[in-house]
Amino acid sequence: MSLFSNRKINIKSPAKINLHLEVIGKRKDGFHELAMIMQNIDLADYLEFEINQDGSINLKSDCNHLSLTSDNLIVKSAYLIREISNIDLGANIFLKKNIPIGAGLAGGSSNAAATLIGLNKLWNLNLDNNTLLKLSASLGSDVPFFINGGSQLCFGRGEILEKLNYKYEYGVLLLKNPNVSISTAETYKSYSHQFVKEDYIRTDLVDKIRNNLRKKSLNDFNIEDNSNKIKNDLQLIVEKENDSVKQALYLLSNLRDCLTFSMSGSGPTCFALFKDFQTAKKVLEDNYKLFKNKGYDSWACKLLDKGIKII
Repeated sequence: MSLFSNRKINIKSPAKINLHLEVIGKRKDGFHELAMIMQNIDLADYLEFEINQDGSINLKSDCNHLSLTSDNLIVKSAYLIREISNIDLGANIFLKKNIPIGAGLAGGSSNAAATLIGLNKLWNLNLDNNTLLKLSASLGSDVPFFINGGSQLCFGRGEILEKLNYKYEYGVLLLKNPNVSISTAETYKSYSHQFVKEDYIRTDLVDKIRNNLRKKSLNDFNIEDNSNKIKNDLQLIVEKENDSVKQALYLLSNLRDCLTFSMSGSGPTCFALFKDFQTAKKVLEDNYKLFKNKGYDSWACKLLDKGIKII
């Protein structure tokens, strides 16, 4: 243990938005087959990892609404990476929470991936990227994206990843009612019931939709062309059933200089894109009181070309 004494690792763990979310159909394993573009933004949580002397995994946070026990993805990730590495080292983990909970921004998934990356470094495990990706896939459908982050095509349950390289510098404005959260599982269940007509998806349909998204992806995707709207199939369900989401989308649609707008993930967070961060920031400043009066927290963010970062 002396080699690790007083070691600390600090990690920036960013949120994501969906620039495309298409539910292709139901798979034989019970999950949904998805075609997505996921994008990191610079709204982020921060985690500190420190070696402890008793071999335990201890999680603390400044967020009072978060479970800190074995059902937390940070704790699950820590035990998983320790188990497969066959070591008995411990860690004290502190989470500074900025990403709202249950918001469609995948803060928990980001934290899970950050824990794998942080403890791999803290404990000198030297696990390679592919190993971290395999571990992350067992923790949740969104977790693998965060291992490399940035902007990626995500297929399958979200674990089949293809990196996108682009030069765009759009600014993002987020709206989220702090009193509203939405069950991802229930949203997918409702979507399936209303819109998925076949028991299982056809392979040819999966291949066709994947190839279409590759062609349309951000390398060629001109959001400033108003004919291009962000697709989020789950919005068909949530916007109809949730007044907070419906109102957020209406507010965003009427903002000056808004290029396009959508819901992220299964909601309830909604976002608008602007030509750059300064424009998004100015629009937020001009409308902050309006958003607050309507019951929304709001943020202006940049797009990130990379994800989780050791700082």
